[in-house]
Amino acid sequence: MPAGGDASSRLAALGEIAAEVAHELRNLLQVVSSSAFVARVEVDRGDTRTARTHIDKVERSARVAHALVDDLLALARGDTLHKEAVAFADVVSAARADFAPDAARWLDAWVPHDLALPGHLRLLARLLHALYDNAVLASTPRAPTIATRVAVEADRYVVDVTDDGPGVPAELAARIFEPLVTGRIGGTGLGLPLARRIAAAHGGTLALSARPAGGGATFRLALPR
Repeated sequence: MPAGGDASSRLAALGEIAAEVAHELRNLLQVVSSSAFVARVEVDRGDTRTARTHIDKVERSARVAHALVDDLLALARGDTLHKEAVAFADVVSAARADFAPDAARWLDAWVPHDLALPGHLRLLARLLHALYDNAVLASTPRAPTIATRVAVEADRYVVDVTDDGPGVPAELAARIFEPLVTGRIGGTGLGLPLARRIAAAHGGTLALSARPAGGGATFRLALPR
């Protein structure tokens, strides 16, 4: 490929990363805005305890945003991913931290309960968050049931995330991981491309599995042991 083509490819990749950063920051800013509004209301009502809870959420979201920008820029540069043994339960907990309590019904299945796998906690949490967020938004106004299952195989960990929502339209299934491709009105089409990028940075894969018999969608993450 000519040098100009290489430059164009790099610029396209940089533009994609910039869009993904903006997408993730927008989600976090929504949490900051809503929490700040509720905190102000509770202060005016004299409920400082509740207000403090929401202020804590604002501070946590700001910390996550700073770390997320660093993480995504490292991905864009192609830096070697820093991996360590992370508890899968901690990854799942971080992935669900910003969801309302009634956003979904969560079903979890992995053995042992303290299962640990090699990876980057924040990035793996963003990957799962993208899958959860898609399921929740696609099922609105109904709260979906989302199952997270892990199978430990000889050479890999297999994580299946299955929901009972409307599923991925057949005409989009082959392109669902392409940037800006989305089946939702108002969707950005950036969450799944970022999720696949994170899987690849871990030496793994992320794919849309066959549609479950009862409807919905299953995404399969495979990570090397």
